[in-house]
Amino acid sequence: MPMYQVKPVSGCDVQVDLPTCMYKLPNVHAQHGNSCSPEHALQNGEVDPAVKALEARQDEIMRKLYELKAAVEGLAKTVTTPDADLDLTVSSSLSSQVCSSSTFKGTTDLDTLLGKDLGALRDIVINANPAQPPLSLLVLHSLLSQRYRVLSTVHVHSSVTSVPPQLLSCLGPRHADSYARHMFQLGFTLIWKDVPKLQMKFSVQNMCPIEGEANVARFLFKLLAPYPADPAAATLVDSWLDTAFFQLVEGSTKERAAVLRALNSALGRTPWLSGPEFSLADIACYCCVLRTGSAASAPANVQRWIKSCENLGHFGPAKLLLQ
Repeated sequence: MPMYQVKPVSGCDVQVDLPTCMYKLPNVHAQHGNSCSPEHALQNGEVDPAVKALEARQDEIMRKLYELKAAVEGLAKTVTTPDADLDLTVSSSLSSQVCSSSTFKGTTDLDTLLGKDLGALRDIVINANPAQPPLSLLVLHSLLSQRYRVLSTVHVHSSVTSVPPQLLSCLGPRHADSYARHMFQLGFTLIWKDVPKLQMKFSVQNMCPIEGEANVARFLFKLLAPYPADPAAATLVDSWLDTAFFQLVEGSTKERAAVLRALNSALGRTPWLSGPEFSLADIACYCCVLRTGSAASAPANVQRWIKSCENLGHFGPAKLLLQ
């Protein structure tokens, strides 16, 4: 039986050499002349049971090898990446629910968006500072878990001395099948680390880190629904994201008051910030209003909008984190 090798190649990649031929079967006809033996001859189109058994065993070995390939490549994306130095695995979870609600219109395909990679789990690795929990990303993680089978894991980096319990369990409980990476469509790894700005890596080789919660939120949202095709509508969504994270969260008291007035004015014209449909703008602005503690003193239209957001049921992870 041929052997297979797991060997490192350039960068962080790990190459698994898979055998092209697992078994060499004897030539039945050569052994028994031109006449077929009753033991090996094809009878009524059926293959010899011994051959079937060998094929089944080969398929099982190949399946295990692809699982090994997926596991090794996933480890290469996290453990060997300097930005993802892991010290403690806290939790993993699986959600296989089908998104029953029609919150977002349009469909997305992971192979189209992230590239097709047979046998390897698509890993999204996020470094976040526990002093500034990314509420919007937790909401998007919850929505992703309703649409895809997501392997969710929380780690703690050595640069962080302590992490509150609610941050350790923010992605849900550990799943019993978390070791079987082939069962999942998407990996979502959150690392609590002392970083000045939130960072995300998807492909270690093919892309630079994405920095900032707003930019990572844009990336994750595109896995749920297409961005508006209308340039004006897309610009409106982006404008609200920048306003939420740069003025509402990082701005002065006067700037926050101005943002609340702008929200109130926009919500007086349409039920949601980008028009008649719930969008990423609503997720970002709701989380930023929640983070800054501005909900209680918000104007009437904003108060109504907050209740509408909460009625959707998507914001449970963000609210739990602030309790």
